[in-house]
Amino acid sequence: MKITLLQTGKTTDKHVAELVDLYTNRIKKYSVFEIITLPDVKNTKNMPVQEQKIKEAKKIIQSITDDDYIILLDEKGKEFRTVEFSGALEKMFFLPKKRIVFVIGGPWGFSEEVYARADYKMSLSKMTFPHQLVRLLFLEQLYRVFSIIKGEPYHHE
Repeated sequence: MKITLLQTGKTTDKHVAELVDLYTNRIKKYSVFEIITLPDVKNTKNMPVQEQKIKEAKKIIQSITDDDYIILLDEKGKEFRTVEFSGALEKMFFLPKKRIVFVIGGPWGFSEEVYARADYKMSLSKMTFPHQLVRLLFLEQLYRVFSIIKGEPYHHE
């Protein structure tokens, strides 16, 4: 099954971008994987938050299909230990879907339309992180999960 990370806005910090590339290449050794980066909503300085979320939602919804299993990376989602996440991901591989799509929204979170379309919500932590770091943290955990699934020694438990 293909795995996609759908994110809003480019990774602008070059050090984070290098590590994102590193983990992306590592993940691709285990699975068909892609990152889709949606452009940021423009001219948001005086735009109400709800309008920003709606414009972002339109881009997200256009990027997914009915054959996708959508997981929002969201502060209100379920938290997993890494080993639990590996077990959950393994089960997802048996779903009758073509892609598992993990979605990182913009700075204000997701609109109700995106929440309604989601199949699952997952949280990386109760703490708040910058969106660019969330990408890196998620990719490292996804790589670690694949190493657990394959029985490799990367994860120490």
